[in-house]
Amino acid sequence: MKCKLDMISENLRNQILDFRKLRDWERFHTPRNLATAILNEASELLEPFRWSTTSDEHEIVKAKKKELANEIADIAILITLFTHDLNIDLNIAIEEKLKSNSIKYPIEKSRGSSKKYTDL
Repeated sequence: MKCKLDMISENLRNQILDFRKLRDWERFHTPRNLATAILNEASELLEPFRWSTTSDEHEIVKAKKKELANEIADIAILITLFTHDLNIDLNIAIEEKLKSNSIKYPIEKSRGSSKKYTDL
Protein backbone atom coordinates (compact mmCIF):
# COMPACT_ATOMS: atom_id res chain seq x y z
CA MET A 1 0.00 0.00 0.00
CA LYS A 2 1.39 3.38 -0.99
CA CYS A 3 1.30 6.29 1.45
CA LYS A 4 0.77 9.92 0.62
CA LEU A 5 4.03 11.76 1.25
CA ASP A 6 2.97 15.39 1.46
CA MET A 7 4.77 17.83 3.71
CA ILE A 8 2.91 19.09 6.76
CA SER A 9 -0.03 21.25 5.65
CA GLU A 10 -0.28 24.85 6.79
CA ASN A 11 -3.39 23.96 8.79
CA LEU A 12 -1.62 21.13 10.61
CA ARG A 13 1.47 23.29 11.20
CA ASN A 14 -0.78 25.93 12.77
CA GLN A 15 -2.39 23.29 14.99
CA ILE A 16 1.07 22.21 16.17
CA LEU A 17 2.13 25.80 16.85
CA ASP A 18 -1.16 26.57 18.64
CA PHE A 19 -0.82 23.45 20.78
CA ARG A 20 2.62 24.62 21.91
CA LYS A 21 1.57 28.24 22.40
CA LEU A 22 -1.47 27.40 24.53
CA ARG A 23 0.79 25.44 26.87
CA ASP A 24 3.46 28.15 26.98
CA TRP A 25 6.14 25.70 25.87
CA GLU A 26 7.99 27.99 23.45
CA ARG A 27 10.46 28.92 26.19
CA PHE A 28 11.53 25.27 26.50
CA HIS A 29 11.93 24.77 22.77
CA THR A 30 15.44 26.05 22.19
CA PRO A 31 17.21 24.71 19.09
CA ARG A 32 19.34 22.41 21.27
CA ASN A 33 16.34 21.11 23.21
CA LEU A 34 14.35 20.46 20.04
CA ALA A 35 17.31 18.73 18.39
CA THR A 36 17.75 16.56 21.48
CA ALA A 37 14.05 15.72 21.51
CA ILE A 38 14.16 14.75 17.82
CA LEU A 39 17.08 12.42 18.52
CA ASN A 40 15.33 10.88 21.53
CA GLU A 41 12.10 10.29 19.62
CA ALA A 42 13.99 8.86 16.63
CA SER A 43 15.75 6.39 18.92
CA GLU A 44 12.35 5.23 20.17
CA LEU A 45 11.65 3.94 16.65
CA LEU A 46 14.21 1.23 17.38
CA GLU A 47 12.58 -0.01 20.59
CA PRO A 48 10.24 -2.56 18.98
CA PHE A 49 13.17 -4.04 17.05
CA ARG A 50 15.44 -4.58 20.06
CA TRP A 51 16.91 -8.08 20.01
CA SER A 52 15.06 -8.94 16.80
CA THR A 53 16.46 -10.61 13.73
CA THR A 54 16.05 -9.36 10.19
CA SER A 55 13.50 -12.09 9.56
CA ASP A 56 11.37 -10.75 12.46
CA GLU A 57 11.13 -7.20 11.11
CA HIS A 58 8.06 -7.65 8.92
CA GLU A 59 6.04 -9.17 11.77
CA ILE A 60 7.22 -6.51 14.21
CA VAL A 61 6.15 -3.73 11.85
CA LYS A 62 2.77 -5.40 11.40
CA ALA A 63 2.25 -5.83 15.16
CA LYS A 64 3.64 -2.45 16.21
CA LYS A 65 2.48 -0.23 13.34
CA LYS A 66 0.42 2.09 15.58
CA GLU A 67 3.33 2.47 18.03
CA LEU A 68 5.72 3.23 15.17
CA ALA A 69 3.25 5.72 13.68
CA ASN A 70 3.05 7.52 17.04
CA GLU A 71 6.84 7.82 17.21
CA ILE A 72 6.98 9.09 13.63
CA ALA A 73 4.29 11.66 14.52
CA ASP A 74 6.38 12.84 17.49
CA ILE A 75 9.39 13.26 15.19
CA ALA A 76 7.34 15.11 12.56
CA ILE A 77 5.89 17.46 15.18
CA LEU A 78 9.34 18.24 16.56
CA ILE A 79 10.80 18.76 13.08
CA THR A 80 7.89 21.08 12.28
CA LEU A 81 8.64 23.15 15.39
CA PHE A 82 12.40 23.11 14.73
CA THR A 83 12.09 24.21 11.09
CA HIS A 84 9.52 26.87 12.03
CA ASP A 85 11.69 28.31 14.79
CA LEU A 86 14.83 28.36 12.62
CA ASN A 87 12.91 29.64 9.57
CA ILE A 88 13.94 26.65 7.45
CA ASP A 89 11.73 25.72 4.52
CA LEU A 90 11.70 21.93 4.75
CA ASN A 91 10.72 21.48 1.11
CA ILE A 92 13.67 23.58 -0.05
CA ALA A 93 16.03 21.85 2.39
CA ILE A 94 14.98 18.43 1.06
CA GLU A 95 15.29 19.52 -2.57
CA GLU A 96 18.80 20.87 -1.93
CA LYS A 97 19.81 17.71 -0.08
CA LEU A 98 18.55 15.50 -2.92
CA LYS A 99 20.60 17.56 -5.41
CA SER A 100 23.68 17.22 -3.21
CA ASN A 101 23.13 13.48 -2.76
CA SER A 102 22.69 12.96 -6.51
CA ILE A 103 26.20 14.35 -6.98
CA LYS A 104 27.67 12.29 -4.11
CA TYR A 105 25.86 9.14 -5.21
CA PRO A 106 25.80 8.97 -9.01
CA ILE A 107 23.60 6.13 -10.25
CA GLU A 108 26.39 4.41 -12.15
CA LYS A 109 28.51 4.12 -8.98
CA SER A 110 25.92 3.74 -6.25
CA ARG A 111 23.16 1.58 -7.74
CA GLY A 112 22.76 -1.50 -5.55
CA SER A 113 25.59 -0.45 -3.23
CA SER A 114 25.34 0.46 0.45
CA LYS A 115 28.78 2.06 0.47
CA LYS A 116 29.23 5.62 1.65
CA TYR A 117 29.97 8.08 -1.16
CA THR A 118 33.61 8.37 -0.03
CA ASP A 119 34.04 4.63 -0.67
CA LEU A 120 32.36 4.37 -4.09
